[in-house]
Amino acid sequence: MATKKILVIGGGFAGINLAKHLAEHDEFNITLADKNNYNFFPPLLYQVATGFLEASNISYPFRKMFQGKKNIRFRMGELLKVIPEENKVVLSSGELEYDYLVLATGTESNYFGLENVKKNAIPMKTVNDALEMRNYLLQQLEIATVTTDKAEREKLLTIVIAGGGPTGVEVSGMLAEMRKFIIRKDYPEFRGAKDQSHIYLIDGGAQLLSPMTQKSQKDTYSALLKLGVEIKLNIQVKDYVDDTVILSNGEHIQTKTLIWAAGVSAKIADGIPATSYGKGKRLLTDEFNKVEDTSNIYAIGDACLQTSDPGFPEGHPQVAQVALQQGKNVAINFIRMVAQKPLRSFRYTDKGTMAIIGRNKAVADIPKPTLHFKGFIAWFMWLFIHLTSLITYRNKITTLYNWMIAYFTKDQALRMIIRPLKKEEQIT
Repeated sequence: MATKKILVIGGGFAGINLAKHLAEHDEFNITLADKNNYNFFPPLLYQVATGFLEASNISYPFRKMFQGKKNIRFRMGELLKVIPEENKVVLSSGELEYDYLVLATGTESNYFGLENVKKNAIPMKTVNDALEMRNYLLQQLEIATVTTDKAEREKLLTIVIAGGGPTGVEVSGMLAEMRKFIIRKDYPEFRGAKDQSHIYLIDGGAQLLSPMTQKSQKDTYSALLKLGVEIKLNIQVKDYVDDTVILSNGEHIQTKTLIWAAGVSAKIADGIPATSYGKGKRLLTDEFNKVEDTSNIYAIGDACLQTSDPGFPEGHPQVAQVALQQGKNVAINFIRMVAQKPLRSFRYTDKGTMAIIGRNKAVADIPKPTLHFKGFIAWFMWLFIHLTSLITYRNKITTLYNWMIAYFTKDQALRMIIRPLKKEEQIT
């Protein structure tokens, strides 16, 4: 039997889980391609951005991950084009052939056509974004310490977060706790400037955490208010010009910092038929995750829009559990395909949703039967689930250590501005 070449584009939850479940199956040669040489854990990006974790705590090199797996190879490169009629893709690092192509390319920030926002806001999608946000926030604080103009200092100390989903809630809660426990200790210059510091959380919907239960939404709203977060609902960001966030109700907020967590969209792959795309640029697939109007191309995770699952006729939520389960199911189907056995339709098992708000504050919803948790119990559940989901023991141990230090001291020591010099700036 000829060995099948499977090419996986994207090393996130979906792509990694697919590759892992095909490891040691000699009937397949798997190549995983990604523009980065490491896998990272997106749910904890905001903790890197706020200085509670280092990037290495949530990241791991692909090549080290695949050591000893004889049928898996890694190629670093960004997808440029798919040539379906030749069973070939073009990467920034060269060309690769395949028998089966799996697109697990995830999502990117959706700015809804707001070019000024795209140009000036801080996104939260990659490790680079998180590190840039950490550097930027710390630099703004340092500038504020020497600024004598009251209005300018208020702009420097005001942060606007657009998007009331888990990322927006977690970022705003973390920043509010940093303001309370850390910033006023580190920066004595701000002790008399309490009224100049603002954290705004803005969402176009009627509630925060819209996919969660009403209890979780109310608990989150109340907890953030107690932390001093100023919440604005049923309002959208319309523009960001000259250090001014312009809202849909006509209100203006003066700030040097707009963090964008308001939406995502999938990525268009050149060469895939236009008819294969649905809402949010997601690839339309059948019940086995095969992309519509293609013969041997599959899509999994956030890049996929599958409407054949009876429990999710509008498509699955773009969350980690969907990606993990789809990666495993497609791997099983590849194995069954080679063995000439019937394929297994994908059915998503919802294991629940949770979001952390701050120290000892979180919400969690567990379905079937529907259970709601809040406070310390939900906070502990969130820590446990995210810790066990990290990819290696090293990641788990270093993350747990950092969390313990932060919990008992209400502080952390990772507030360094580290940005490599550009080549033209280096001294020779």
